[in-house]
Amino acid sequence: MLSACRSPSIVLIPSGSTLINPLKFRRSRDFSIVSLIELNCNDSTSIQSQWILKNNSNVIPFDSQIETTFSELFIPARKLPFGTFELELIITLNKYPSLNHSSSVYVEITPSGITANLVQLGTSMITSGFEQDLKLDPGTYSINFDENTFDKDVS
Repeated sequence: MLSACRSPSIVLIPSGSTLINPLKFRRSRDFSIVSLIELNCNDSTSIQSQWILKNNSNVIPFDSQIETTFSELFIPARKLPFGTFELELIITLNKYPSLNHSSSVYVEITPSGITANLVQLGTSMITSGFEQDLKLDPGTYSINFDENTFDKDVS
């Protein structure tokens, strides 16, 4: 007997990534993956979707703040460590489990770098006078967007 259904087709957006050429996202930025799912079924059946996060073929459980829906995945800033990950969506037809289909996208989480904050009405170059000390303190006047910040002085 021929099945009234074929495997669903899945398109992940953004797409076009490979393990060698992954999509690059800064750790300090949110990002999402959206899917377009086409069902090729004349029979009534329910479908299930499951997102899987992998690093070097090891499945990693999702953090509670990573949001998944049937067709979308949202990853907030600073939830994944630096590295390359495979995000896989598996679609299963409950009545025809042998017709499940999956699609993957590869992402690389990259550092955001340190951005200097210019002091208002400050100078744009280092100046020095006779017998004056030069103090280099980039940590005071810079921000690392990949780190969580806490300001104890805010009430």
